[in-house]
Amino acid sequence: MSTVHLNIGSNLGDSRAIIARSIAMIARALAPARLDLSDYVTSPPWGYESPHPFTNRGVMITTERVLDPMDVLRATQAVEQALGAATPHRNSDGSYRDRLIDIDIIDIDRLHIHTQQLTLPHPRMAQRPFVTGPLLQLEPGYPL
Repeated sequence: MSTVHLNIGSNLGDSRAIIARSIAMIARALAPARLDLSDYVTSPPWGYESPHPFTNRGVMITTERVLDPMDVLRATQAVEQALGAATPHRNSDGSYRDRLIDIDIIDIDRLHIHTQQLTLPHPRMAQRPFVTGPLLQLEPGYPL
């Protein structure tokens, strides 16, 4: 059994529709036994200036099987690509930019992983109220 926490955000286009579509695609890819969704959260962009606020939603996926974190990463990246997020979410200087979709893996089974491709738990989650609010709504006792 696995529990996966995601945070999905968008600040371009019809953000709620894009987030809903990404959730449906992730559900098809990971075949959860249970899928819980937080309320939507709207906030200014984090780490850069933009006139476009972000809409975020937390997702908690519970499966009957153990998921490989790299499979989850590949699935979320495939969804981002399918939804037109071919442009990186950072500029060439490393600064953030507006984006149609951004899917962050916050936690998988309380694993601690640090690779070039994936760090778990998400290293900046506690600094981001648009992540911690939805996360705690879905799992009130989650240790930040």
